[in-house]
Amino acid sequence: MIGAKPRRILITGGNTGLGLALAKKLSRRHSLLLSGRKSQADVADMLPQGAGYVVADQNDPQLSAQALVNGIRDHGWDGLDNVVLNAGTGIAPLNGIDSTEAIRQTLDVNLLSAILQARALFPLLKKSKGTLTLIGSVARSGSATIPVYAASKAGLHGLARALRSEWKGQVSVQVLHPGAAKTDMHDKAGYDPGRMRSVFLEADDVAAMMASAIAARRSPVNLSWVRYLNGGAFTGRRL
Repeated sequence: MIGAKPRRILITGGNTGLGLALAKKLSRRHSLLLSGRKSQADVADMLPQGAGYVVADQNDPQLSAQALVNGIRDHGWDGLDNVVLNAGTGIAPLNGIDSTEAIRQTLDVNLLSAILQARALFPLLKKSKGTLTLIGSVARSGSATIPVYAASKAGLHGLARALRSEWKGQVSVQVLHPGAAKTDMHDKAGYDPGRMRSVFLEADDVAAMMASAIAARRSPVNLSWVRYLNGGAFTGRRL
């Protein structure tokens, strides 16, 4: 039964936003290793008690993948039950036009890093027939304000479909697409949603839906208001 025993779970981008909300929700039942680009000293006070941490800056996709592998080894783990590739970035384009630098950064952080990390972590997941979870976005279907972000999340959707087929019987693969949540992501992106922010879902509720979807291993799953209103944050399987 899923959730019956503690699991070894890696969450990238686990020091902020939805990643941190998910980590706090799982920390009482599971062993966690979180990653982010900030130093250990900068995040020590915000991480759940007992969670490990590794610095992995996804602005350099190749080095971030190696940093995760090294961090897992240094943490004393020889396998993984769950990997949640949640880290990401978004940049609201000035005057609706993305700079070449912004395009490259968004694709490196959101897509290329996920591809390289998934490949690097596959052997550790295979040992326990674990689950790889890619965190996309409902914006993958298209967004006029953040086109490159939307494209990067659409790429994750395609990656999940490909790996789900390629790794069948060895590692479960899924992609989850959260809707807008009350995190600091929009502020970091330089985008003010205005009054729309009031209807964003609470980060804890999105994290609850993420945990349930991860336990069920379904893919793809939209984590939006429709799912929330149908009880998605309070029902379903427990991770």
